[in-house]
Amino acid sequence: MDYGKFKYESAVKARESRKNQTQTVVKEIKLRPKIDPHDYGTKKGHVERFLKAGDKVKVTIMFRGREQSRPELGFRLLQRLAGDVEELGFVESAPKQDGRNMIMVIGPHRKKSEAKAHAAGQQNQQNQQNQQSQQNRPVPSPRPAAPAAQPSSEAQQSQPTPRTQQDQTPGPDEAPETAPAEPAADSAAVPGPA
Repeated sequence: MDYGKFKYESAVKARESRKNQTQTVVKEIKLRPKIDPHDYGTKKGHVERFLKAGDKVKVTIMFRGREQSRPELGFRLLQRLAGDVEELGFVESAPKQDGRNMIMVIGPHRKKSEAKAHAAGQQNQQNQQNQQSQQNRPVPSPRPAAPAAQPSSEAQQSQPTPRTQQDQTPGPDEAPETAPAEPAADSAAVPGPA
């Protein structure tokens, strides 16, 4: 057997095995015990996105100053977060105090490869729907649409068009109507230097 051929085949096998492998990525989210409800919702959205992608999430609560004397606030916050995302993941390691921080790890229910396959399936489904909607759409004609049947130009010239209140501008062969000039009686009564 040729050694070069052996090296090539082993490299191809290694590449194929790496293609099916997925690296476990641990994403981290940092919180404070006194977090605003809107900020909590944003952080929870990030955790949900990470879990849907099949990544583990390390949730860290940072205590500062007097907050260190109330670790139960952080514990309650972590329990609340775990309850909010329980349909996407499970608590892999329970909350534990580590110096000034409290740490909890949440793992996804689906593996990363399953999550990728699911996302790819949804993408394919959307692409198929878009293609079907484009196929059902009528194709516009490059030619302009034929004008509707109009009376002949001779018939239009013989019939005068009625004018509306707004269209009172004089035509080219009509004399403009002038309003009778009213004398300005107020201008003589204005006192001023003579």
